[in-house]
Amino acid sequence: MNKKRLRLIAPLLIASLLAGCADQTTEQAQTTSSATTQADIIAEATSEVTSETQEPIQEEPYMKQFENSITELMPEGAEEVRDGITYPEFTRYTYFSTTAGRETNVNVLLPPDYSEDKEYPVLYILHGFYDNETWMARPVVNLNTIYNDLLADGEAEEMIIVSPYIFCDKDMPYCTGMDLANCLAYDNFINDLTTDLMPFIESEFSVAKGRENTAITGFSMGGRESLFIGFERPDLFGYIGAVCPAPGLIELTGSAMHPGQMTAEEMTFPENEPYVVFISSSKADGVVGNNPDSYRKIMTENGVEYLSHVMENAGHDHTSVKPHLYNYLKMLFK
Repeated sequence: MNKKRLRLIAPLLIASLLAGCADQTTEQAQTTSSATTQADIIAEATSEVTSETQEPIQEEPYMKQFENSITELMPEGAEEVRDGITYPEFTRYTYFSTTAGRETNVNVLLPPDYSEDKEYPVLYILHGFYDNETWMARPVVNLNTIYNDLLADGEAEEMIIVSPYIFCDKDMPYCTGMDLANCLAYDNFINDLTTDLMPFIESEFSVAKGRENTAITGFSMGGRESLFIGFERPDLFGYIGAVCPAPGLIELTGSAMHPGQMTAEEMTFPENEPYVVFISSSKADGVVGNNPDSYRKIMTENGVEYLSHVMENAGHDHTSVKPHLYNYLKMLFK
């Protein structure tokens, strides 16, 4: 029944029932029973009017749900090996990158109960300058323990975690220096990712496709690249993170070696707004300085919603990366 008809019918129904009650001249028991029945009908009609005209409750935006749960550092016990929990290790695979023109390594971490009968979302985590695909898989980062403890506690979802080699140049197999040519090789990873790596992961593993099932983050240069990829391809990535992102995403003071991958005006999402944009940085980070704050300022001016995570004394190393991943993993694919 639509709202207009209900508003017209309900008052007439109530008036008619009340008039009927006034005319009752039957026995007391019969009157009491009839009045009770009619009162129930009146209450039901009134309740129906109220429920039909009540405004729907506004749900809290997805990203906003995590704003008050971000912790500066990981809590005690967040990376302890516990009895009864399985801790799979990263496994190295090789795929042919047409973008780089060579065989390329990638490390993959599967959830403990991985099965081809299920489909899993994917998180891509990018390393920094001079590093490679093993950086996120190192014991000092301890990602497999952090993730599986969160999974066991019900705070993270089952997912496939991919740590690729992001230096992508047909003439240089590895980084040789901190200059424009080497920076452009890192910038080229977006083409390897979309053309070569993602199709490889989707062919080798049971992957749930779609932006709602795909996340990216990275550290330092990898953080800059994850932001660039996120802004360029929000149609592919619904979750975007960065920890201590390097200069060069746009032309900023201190990034003279790079003209900027994009303009400040392009740091926005006219379509496909992400579920999460999460930026971590440390006040004690002397390597990237205030560049993360510059990115935050531009996003704020552009009306981009994001979550900010600031650490006081963490360094430009695993001490920043681990708290970032601990918080970010809890936000993904809920």
